[in-house]
Amino acid sequence: MAGNMTLVSPAFDSGESIPVKHTCDGDNVSPALAWHNVPDGAKSLALICDDPDAPRGTWSHWVLYNIPPDRTELPEGVPAEGELGWGGLQGRNDFGNIGYGGPCPPRGPAHRYFFRLAALDVALDLGPGLTRQQILNHVAEHRIDQAELMGRYSRR
Repeated sequence: MAGNMTLVSPAFDSGESIPVKHTCDGDNVSPALAWHNVPDGAKSLALICDDPDAPRGTWSHWVLYNIPPDRTELPEGVPAEGELGWGGLQGRNDFGNIGYGGPCPPRGPAHRYFFRLAALDVALDLGPGLTRQQILNHVAEHRIDQAELMGRYSRR
């Protein structure tokens, strides 16, 4: 799905290395993100960060949903809480934790980390703690636009 929405980070450019600060080798804090051109019909946004190069299949690093459509950014270091004060909800990553879990690949070639932001035509009436797949099921039914940012990280 190609639309007008864009997703960027002041921490890294698309296709470039994710700074150590945002990985398990650093402070493991989420990078700041900003987006533009959310469609008028959006009722909420959902963000998923995952690694399709993980040894056991796609690995979920961050699941964030019910982001208000008028919000245009996330600060660095979103707290690891299920319910965020501004209305967003965080799900459970594949490390088994609520919130962001930074890149932590095995030693070797760089892995790709995709941050995908979907604009949805509904506000999801769900609680915190959902998994990537649970949110993807809703995204598949209700996505009206999507933006993507990809970063790389390797441990040598």
